[in-house]
Amino acid sequence: MAWVALIFAGLVETFFVAMMNQYSVSRNWKPLAFMLLGFGFSLFLLQYSMKTIPMGTAYAIWTGIGVVGGTIIGMLFYGESKNWKRIFFIALILSSAIGLKLVNG
Repeated sequence: MAWVALIFAGLVETFFVAMMNQYSVSRNWKPLAFMLLGFGFSLFLLQYSMKTIPMGTAYAIWTGIGVVGGTIIGMLFYGESKNWKRIFFIALILSSAIGLKLVNG
């Protein structure tokens, strides 16, 4: 269950990053409210997962999912670069997170 919580925490972290970007564009209260809720919920899930997953592993996976998710959202919705080198290194981050899961069970 801790791994499910950790993966979900990373996905919520991606939502937080998207809302942070949206807030910087619009300066509307709605993205700010979603940003604060998303970050709080993400930290709650991260803390829950760290009860059984080692801190270094949990944090690396949480930030990795956030980096990969935020980059993909940036590419899909905000016109960020889709250069093959960028995609290659994002794939390395994702494969590293999967590797951490495999070696830590």
